[in-house]
Amino acid sequence: MLAMELLELSTGDTAWVLASAALVLFMTPGLAFFYGGMVRAKSVLNMIMMSIVTMGIVGVLWVLVGFSMAFGDSVGGMGIIGNPLDFIGLKGLMSADAMVGTIPTLVFVGFQAAFAIIAVALVSGAVADRLKFSAWVVFSAVWALLVYFPAAHWVFAFDDSVSATGGFIANTIGAIDFAGGTAIHINAGAAALALALVAGPRLGFGRTPMRPHNLTLVMLGAAILWFGWFGFNAGSALGANELAGLAWVNTLGAAAAAMLGWLLVERFRDGHATSLGAASGIVAGLVGITPAAGSVSPLGGLIIGVTAGVAGAFAVGLKYKLGYDDSLDVVGVHLVGGLVGTLMIGLLADPSTPTGEAGLFYGGGFGVLWAQILGAGVVLIYSFVVTLLIAKAIDALIGMRVGDGAESSGVDLSEHAEVGYDLSHVSYTTYGVKQTLVVPAKKEGADA
Repeated sequence: MLAMELLELSTGDTAWVLASAALVLFMTPGLAFFYGGMVRAKSVLNMIMMSIVTMGIVGVLWVLVGFSMAFGDSVGGMGIIGNPLDFIGLKGLMSADAMVGTIPTLVFVGFQAAFAIIAVALVSGAVADRLKFSAWVVFSAVWALLVYFPAAHWVFAFDDSVSATGGFIANTIGAIDFAGGTAIHINAGAAALALALVAGPRLGFGRTPMRPHNLTLVMLGAAILWFGWFGFNAGSALGANELAGLAWVNTLGAAAAAMLGWLLVERFRDGHATSLGAASGIVAGLVGITPAAGSVSPLGGLIIGVTAGVAGAFAVGLKYKLGYDDSLDVVGVHLVGGLVGTLMIGLLADPSTPTGEAGLFYGGGFGVLWAQILGAGVVLIYSFVVTLLIAKAIDALIGMRVGDGAESSGVDLSEHAEVGYDLSHVSYTTYGVKQTLVVPAKKEGADA
């Protein structure tokens, strides 16, 4: 996000940001489909529910204290956390003169709420198939309060935009994060690694194939994410202007280049270009361009995209070598992609863009690169350490994982008493033994 001075209300800018907010909110159901298709059939409902319940939890917290913690006046002027009492319950933001740039502040509140929701939901992919639903509910609330809201303050809260004093990464370090490479993707990726380490690997990890059960659902989810991401990035211009246009084009180009890069790696390494690789490459490119969408040229966007796609294609295999079970590759796609995009700003930032910063390749020296390294490093370390502590506390208090029997039979049944696909009328195979579920016939005279 860019610092905004107070200007006259623009109905065009307001309409664009409202539409963008809806696009970003739509990304969370898209993520639910994307993740849901990647798990085994016995876990699909649980995976979707982890994203959907996050919309409820974070949506309520954002209205109560989240926006204030992210964009309230920095406590003590230190740039660490916004005062949760400044806008508690969004008080004082309904007046006509409450504005951020050319849009009403409540429009900005809604736009940022959608960011907060998907940032938390992203983490869930690391612990698919094995986490208690109650543990996720507690984790998502605590993580939003202790990790996401502070990180959003550091990165997105510019001085004199919503409040007088904002966060230290935006205003002191000066790192560029146009739409959330650090606050969202590096943050969620680091948290995913910590949560996966505490939860431990799935039963049979590294020995039993755990293939996606529905690649059609994965592709649908990826398409929704790409569609919504135009609001994610272009909406972060907070206006219908040339900056939004640059971000839109970069969002298109980077995702396209990343998809091709991922598929090329698969083709030459594995002999096959897969639909899962195409979907993953699209998301990797979107992640990579997110922090850089407003500060690099379209050519720079292509370079960041293909780099993120190739890096992600190799990074997703690290979990087998290092022994951590990041079920749906949140680390390989979001942490690695976020780092690629954030750090490459230091190389490819183009002074002719509206942001006006010059990276190393444009004669800007090491200043921008150093700021990017600091900003990324602070968020990564903080998120990993605090998430580790949160996860260990939840594990000690209520336990993180379902039992082995529940995991084997599927968390859909054990946690929700439901199944994603009712196959009771057909034969199926379990552990190599063909079985048939028989539905009892209705007694004569029974109700239909």
